[in-house]
Amino acid sequence: MLFHFLYPLSDQFAVLNVFRYLTFRTGGAVITALVLSFVFGPALIRTLRTRQNGGQPIRADGPESHFTKQGTPTMGGFLILFALTVATVLWADLTNGYVWAALGVTITYGAIGFFDDYLKVMHRNSVGLSPKLKLGLQAAIAVAASLWIMRLLPEPLSTTLAVPFFKSLLIDLGWMFPAFAVVVMVGASNAVNLTDGLDGLAIVPVMIAAGVFALIAYLVGNAVFSGYLQIHYVPGSGELAVFLGALVGGGLGFLWFNAPPAKVFMGDTGSLALGGALGTISVIIKHELVLAIVGGLFVLETVSVIVQVVSFKLTGKRVFRMAPLHHHFEQKGWAESTIVIRFWIIATILALAGLATLKLR
Repeated sequence: MLFHFLYPLSDQFAVLNVFRYLTFRTGGAVITALVLSFVFGPALIRTLRTRQNGGQPIRADGPESHFTKQGTPTMGGFLILFALTVATVLWADLTNGYVWAALGVTITYGAIGFFDDYLKVMHRNSVGLSPKLKLGLQAAIAVAASLWIMRLLPEPLSTTLAVPFFKSLLIDLGWMFPAFAVVVMVGASNAVNLTDGLDGLAIVPVMIAAGVFALIAYLVGNAVFSGYLQIHYVPGSGELAVFLGALVGGGLGFLWFNAPPAKVFMGDTGSLALGGALGTISVIIKHELVLAIVGGLFVLETVSVIVQVVSFKLTGKRVFRMAPLHHHFEQKGWAESTIVIRFWIIATILALAGLATLKLR
């Protein structure tokens, strides 16, 4: 919005020329989202605590240490979504279709998470929406978003998969591309959701991944930089750096309240939305496989659940003491802060490995 109002006035006021630069507007989005989180966070937490009457239900079969968190309100992801949406609308070029595609998936996935959290709080259990309904809604939204993205992407990128480490290799998926995109979006969404089990555990890796993808989006959307790095050029995708900057700012503000001991939980409202956002952006900038590296922590958490379920059904034995993986280490006696910080370190290492794919071609 500010871009459309102020940049046209740069002919009269030269200082307004800064609004043409993505780096300036991305920085503005970070600061705006952060300030909004700080300003509205306390009031939101008070409202959630008053209305939820007991906070997020704690699973009876979960780690014993979690019972000390009884009464902590959930749905804190709404704070991130609010700050992210306002900051994006203020600083992004609103004629850019990629921005609306990413924002649309984020908000609608957040709405699914909101209803899931609402049912859990109202019924005082950890069930919420049925898994089939939740996945069905996510898939339907992902199908619509993938078809929209295909119309926005230039040929031959609209139906192809770019392979990291190879500068010109594109695999044409044809009519299977929407199905692949659905797997990426829904998979990323639920992977972040599985990771969100300890105070601050999910939000920092999400911010790390968002920061990496903000840089990649900026490079992919620049013809000169993408040519130099020999990555596929996607015109207009650089504007997603503003969206991702807003995500980082909103995430930082949320972390202020989610840091141990958490005053509020993200809930499915936040985790489903943020995972969906990362998945959508990876599809747009043709770095779907790189997301599996940058977001490798989320992949590890998801794989641990799959392995646990398959092993128990086939052999009746569990590989881990409890899944997802962070619960396994809790059961081994690791302190929550130790698990969280070490997982942050792993997320950082994997993010750097993902960035390395830009040059290893």
